[in-house]
This record gives sequence, structure tokens and C-alpha cells, in this order.
Amino acid sequence: MKVIITKQCMGDRNCNNLCPEVFEYDEDQLKSIVKFDEIPNEYKDLVRQAAAECGADAIELEE
Repeated sequence: MKVIITKQCMGDRNCNNLCPEVFEYDEDQLKSIVKFDEIPNEYKDLVRQAAAECGADAIELEE
């Protein structure tokens, strides 16, 4: 699974709070970034949840 944060990101940091192992807030870009090119299996369910709960629909998943 790969994850892309789109320019729609509002920087509300919900994904960072839900799964800090995968998402990190970039103070320079004022949006969340993904720490991995390929998401480890143990975080996939949390990443799916973060994408589903993203108010800006800014998290795109490539399964």
C-alpha cells in the first residue's frame, strides 16, 4: 500500500494523531506527510481509517 497526501490537506493533523507512526506534520509545507514509501502491514488498517476520517479527503490510497 502506498499513501499520497494531496494538496487538499488542511493540516488539521487528525491523521497524525491517529497514526503518528506513519503520518508526520511538516511545518514548512503546513500539511501532513507520509514517513514510508510502502506502508508496513501493521499500520494498514489505521491508515485506511485515517483516509476514511480525513475531512478534506486529502489521503489517497494505492492498494
